[in-house]
Amino acid sequence: MHRRLAAFIIVPALALVATACGGDDDSKDKADSSSSPSASAPAESSAPKPVSSASPMPTVSGAKDKQPKITIPKGEPSKKFVVHSESAGDGKTVKKGDFVSFDFTGKIWKSGKDFGSTYDKGGQPQVIQAGSAGIIPAFAQAMAGHKEGERVLVVAPPSAGFGAQGNQQAGVAADDTLVFVVDINKIVPTTEVKGTQASIPSDLPQIKVDDKTHKADITIPKNDPPTKLTSKVLIQGKGEKIESGNNVIMEYSGAAWKINEGKKPATLFDTSANRGEPFVTPIGTGAVIPGWDKGLVGKHVGDRVLLVIPPADGYGDQAQGDTLPAKSTLVFAVDVVGVAK
Repeated sequence: MHRRLAAFIIVPALALVATACGGDDDSKDKADSSSSPSASAPAESSAPKPVSSASPMPTVSGAKDKQPKITIPKGEPSKKFVVHSESAGDGKTVKKGDFVSFDFTGKIWKSGKDFGSTYDKGGQPQVIQAGSAGIIPAFAQAMAGHKEGERVLVVAPPSAGFGAQGNQQAGVAADDTLVFVVDINKIVPTTEVKGTQASIPSDLPQIKVDDKTHKADITIPKNDPPTKLTSKVLIQGKGEKIESGNNVIMEYSGAAWKINEGKKPATLFDTSANRGEPFVTPIGTGAVIPGWDKGLVGKHVGDRVLLVIPPADGYGDQAQGDTLPAKSTLVFAVDVVGVAK
């Protein structure tokens, strides 16, 4: 359930979730929309400025920390983007750029159909970056200025949701207004990965990460890759341990082994640096390729990790464009910068 819900929220499909990856400079534009229902959602700038109220307004009932009941009023929505505080929080105020853990429940205004809820069986809180252009505005603009523990009602016209094209896979028509109740749980702290990087054996890829852009230069040796998953900590962090089911915040860069042997640096098939913000995903739940689930569970916030992933734990026989042929061994440099338990 949480994998499906996360896909509805995120705008660009990401290489580790989707079945298609682009090249180093344009991977975010070559995603497979079938893997990320919101891949074509509008950018943040296309949404109107939120207002605190409009007429008519949905009503919300139910206790905090429990799934709310949303009642849609009769009549057409106002077409305004509403972000309304339903009940106050007593925690820290969310700022733009903060990573936020939250629960939500959604409905489609016209049909009254449920749009999903993290409170459903198998669901779990989601994590996004407040104000992110990679998140539909209904969520991205509903966080900043509100407090931990606050319940927020969001009425999102198409321009604050999936745009004029709607989202067929999610059951959202082109003219659908969405209604969400968002329960802000907590701000998730993040850290920079710092320290002296451990030496890497010569038969494994060499890694150098730019501290400012978080983009990695990867140099792959002229030898065959290991046949089993390699997960090597290059910088040891002192933060929380990653457990299966946690939402993990990370910076990463990835390259294919064979086509980059001896090339300095390798051509990246994907990097979070292109999006200008870290990547957030559940780990250990099947939301990403198996090599990430296996290689990152047990690591710590603040770790830099070298992953060498054989095809069986990556994309197998599926080619992902010129920079990622079929049966590729994958190489990733991953900086773990945060985790939400």
